[in-house]
Amino acid sequence: MINFAIVGIGHISKKHMDAIANIEGAQVVALCDNNETRLQEFKGQFELYNDLETMLMKQKDIDVVNICVPSGLHANMTKICAKYKKHVVAEKPMALKLTDAEEMIQACEEHGVKLAIVHPNRYRPAFLELRRLFDDNIFGKISHANATVRWNRNDAYYAQAPWRGTKEFDGGVLMNQAIHDLDLLLWFMGEVESVQAMATTRLRNIEAEDVAAAVVTFKSGALGIIEAATTIYPKNLEESLAIFGENASVKIGGQNAINFEVLEAKGLEEEEKVGIIERIKNDPFGTPGHQHIIEDMVLSINEGKVPTVDGQAGIAPVRLILAILESAETGKRVYL
Repeated sequence: MINFAIVGIGHISKKHMDAIANIEGAQVVALCDNNETRLQEFKGQFELYNDLETMLMKQKDIDVVNICVPSGLHANMTKICAKYKKHVVAEKPMALKLTDAEEMIQACEEHGVKLAIVHPNRYRPAFLELRRLFDDNIFGKISHANATVRWNRNDAYYAQAPWRGTKEFDGGVLMNQAIHDLDLLLWFMGEVESVQAMATTRLRNIEAEDVAAAVVTFKSGALGIIEAATTIYPKNLEESLAIFGENASVKIGGQNAINFEVLEAKGLEEEEKVGIIERIKNDPFGTPGHQHIIEDMVLSINEGKVPTVDGQAGIAPVRLILAILESAETGKRVYL
């Protein structure tokens, strides 16, 4: 049995609890939060703590700590967990600074523990299908790809907690909302060579950006176009990833990037194409991505392997976002 502890009892922690409850050979044994009222909701269900290090010192049976606190706190908590020889599942983004992300990876390597980053959209049925097609080289030479997030996050959303929208603890639309799509963009397109970008805080009362646009050049020579905003009125309009190549055009879209809006590929029979589209429509979310990520951590521990979405995978979109913000601030093309 792999024993999990969860730090940070908020909206996202419920996804972790539900996921672990559905995984054979895994269980939650402890919760940690500095909000005593939140903790008391779980009295009698788990061991409860209001300090991470106290929990790790007292409860020796913890194998993995799931970090669900504001993003700016991920690095320090990961390093504490690594010191106590606990594996870590960290919510996205893994960190808001490149040095913090690097230190998370280094600490886990030094103490011989595993680090997984929560990028659950990789496990949506549409993207798993696209990955299969992509690995079959249906695109041929790729010309470009688009990652688009046109969402609504109003001032009431940011007012829910004082850390939201801050540069120190949360980040803006790129780190908080669009990072899932940038992870997907990099998963399919590979490493970025350079980026030219603009970003601004246009409508929301926050420190970080609420709208950003960028053009990237991948090491393959293909181009990428990124658009991300939380300024869309009155509700979420679109989240999508599109890839265009000499032999195929694909777009996965909708409000939450779950269905094939375009699926055209040379040699792909109409019957097979319709079958793929209908199958995804009938089960657009599949098994929750958090469950996939945490199941993979259990498997990694039991089989001694590296988590699929490890620290190196997690740092890639952080590196890209920081380059976008640097380019927006300096007005110059940034080379990664």
